[in-house]
Parts: sequence; structure tokens; C-alpha cells
Amino acid sequence: MFETVVLATDGSESAARAVTLAFDLADRFDATIHTLYVVDETEVETSPEAVRDDLRTALRARGEEALSEIDAQDDTVTTAVREGDPASEICNYTAEVDADLIVTGTRGRHGDHSFLLGSVAEAVVRRSPVPVLTARQLDPDEQRDVPVPGETGA
Repeated sequence: MFETVVLATDGSESAARAVTLAFDLADRFDATIHTLYVVDETEVETSPEAVRDDLRTALRARGEEALSEIDAQDDTVTTAVREGDPASEICNYTAEVDADLIVTGTRGRHGDHSFLLGSVAEAVVRRSPVPVLTARQLDPDEQRDVPVPGETGA
């Protein structure tokens, strides 16, 4: 069913749950995972000019760190860092690697919002040519093993 999964991450808590789901799906379907971090060019360009280069460097370093943490879990993962509009880059990368599924968190580094989906996740869902699995960050009182249909005890 799924041969190639794109895991879009920004290193946030919501993305950490997406990592778990992506690895589970890849294991179940014997799929490959491509992990992507996008440096948000709008965030860089709207910052004061004096700090843009430092901000770009810091965001790229954060991306490399987030990807290396995922790579440490499974060294068969392909990783990439891109710069641009995150939703556009995620969709473009998905097409480039001919992926069957995108997995992403619902909220990213910019914290809690009153929206159901973060702006990047929502834009990816709207634009993606393939199915998108969004992983909601659980509240602390929801942090429990959720039974999976078909498994023992479900």
C-alpha cells in the first residue's frame, strides 16, 4: 500500500509523535522513509536584516539536529534539508521522491494555537497530491498507549 513515506519534521513535540507513526507505517508496509526539514524562508526574510544570516544558519542547524535524531533511530532513512515555503517544499519533495504518503505533526515550533491544524500542516493537507497523516500532539493526560485495531487487546 505505501512504498515511500515522507516524514516532514521541525523537531517539535508534535513532530516526535509523527516520527513514531511514520516508523510504524514503514515497518508494517516495508516502506522507505524520507525525512524532510524545511527552513522557513518567510521566517528568515521577515526578521531584521542584521540577523537573517544567523537565523538561517540556526534554523538549518536545528533541522540537521532534528534529522540526525531520526537518523539515529534507523540509518536507512534518507534525510534532506530544504529552504523555502514549508508546505510547498514538502509537496515538491514528495513528488520528487514519488512518495505515497506524507506524515507530519499538527503543530510545530510556533506553539499552541486555537486552530485544529497548524498552518503548515493545513496547507500540506490542502495541496498534497498524496494522502497526509497528521499526528496530533497528545495532552499529558492523554499520554497512554492507544490500542491499534487488530492487535492483541484491541
